[in-house]
Amino acid sequence: MTTPDSQLGRRRSIVSYVHRGGRMTVGQEKAWERHWGTIGRAVVDLPEGPLDATSWFGREAPLLLEIGSGMGETTSLLAQAEPETNYLAIDVYQPGVAQLMLRAEAMGLANLRVLRGDAVTLLEDHIEPGRLAGARIFYPDPWPKKRHHKRRLVQPEFIALLASRLAEGAVLHLATDWAEYAEQMLEVCSAEPLLRNKHDGWAPRPSWRPVTKFESRADEEGRISRDLLFERQ
Repeated sequence: MTTPDSQLGRRRSIVSYVHRGGRMTVGQEKAWERHWGTIGRAVVDLPEGPLDATSWFGREAPLLLEIGSGMGETTSLLAQAEPETNYLAIDVYQPGVAQLMLRAEAMGLANLRVLRGDAVTLLEDHIEPGRLAGARIFYPDPWPKKRHHKRRLVQPEFIALLASRLAEGAVLHLATDWAEYAEQMLEVCSAEPLLRNKHDGWAPRPSWRPVTKFESRADEEGRISRDLLFERQ
């Protein structure tokens, strides 16, 4: 029923995740059993070639990708607020994926699908250039120690790959509460020729973006959250 973590990503220079342990609760296990075959899939089990999102969602609609959905609270609210969008979320953490499916069930979300695995593999092997109507990366692991900065997701190679999968006019939305990482995000995205900053530096915090647990914790600890909105040219 589960996919071994050792199979979630290939050996490559960038991956979108860090291995995390964790057992599922009884409720999460039941949600997994009920919904994994319908709204959930493992990236390594996808057929070769482009993802057939139209068949999976049962309709043709703009496809939006959220990378790193965590425990799914924000993701489920965003999907609920955008019923006209085919909302695709990806994360490597099995309890988080199961919890998101549990939320989708409780909220009756028909427009949400969940992938478990490496977003790099997904983008390289299963998402066609220009396919995505938007992409979101909210509060990725900041890897605050300098020796770990190379593990950060937002690096030139990854952003170039992600930008190539965005449709013209599609928006890449990033958010973080780590000032130094925010500066790195701004520098990396500004240097990507396929992207244009929609604002002069930081974007105003969108009122529609739910407050995440990471943002609440940052506020309590005195850290400022920053949003970035880059448009595919």
